[in-house]
Amino acid sequence: MFRVLRTLGLALGLLAGAIAAQAPEFAQQYAQRLGGTVDELRRVVSGFEADAAATGRSRDDALARLSGDRDALVSRRGAAARADIVRLKALSEQQRALAEAGGPLGRAVAVLRNPDMSLAQATYRDYVPAIPATADGLTAGLLGFLATWAGWRLLAETGRRMVRGRRPVTQGA
Repeated sequence: MFRVLRTLGLALGLLAGAIAAQAPEFAQQYAQRLGGTVDELRRVVSGFEADAAATGRSRDDALARLSGDRDALVSRRGAAARADIVRLKALSEQQRALAEAGGPLGRAVAVLRNPDMSLAQATYRDYVPAIPATADGLTAGLLGFLATWAGWRLLAETGRRMVRGRRPVTQGA
C-alpha cells in the first residue's frame, strides 16, 4: 500500500512540476497581451484628450460635461471614457511592476499578485503550453515538483502513522 502512495506522490509531483513550469511562459504571454491593451488604451485616451483640447476643454472638464449630459448615450460615453482612463492607469502600473519584477519568475509572481482578470482569462483561453527550455521554467517546474511531492510524502507519512497507531493490540493467551 505504501508503494502505491509513494508512486502516486511522485506522479502528482511530476504533474505539479509540469504545470508550475508553465508559469513563466504564461506570464510572458500575459505581459504581451497587457502591452497591447495598454497601447490601445493610450490611443483611445489620447484621442479623447485631443478632442477635449480641440473644443477648448481639459480632459476633466470634458468628462464632467459628458457625464452630466441628460442624453443617456452621451453620459454613457463619458462613463466609458472615465473607465478607460482609470483602466489605463491601473494597467500602466501593472506593466511597470512586471518590468521591475526581475526575470521570468518575478514576472510570474507579479502576475499572480495583481492580475487584470479579463486579461488573465483571455491569456488563458489562448494559452499554448510550452516546454520549459529556460532556467526559470525548469526552476519553476522543480519547485512545483518538490512542493507537491514533499507535501504528499508528509501527508502519506502522517496517514501511515495514524493507521499504525489505531491497530488493535493483540494479547497472548
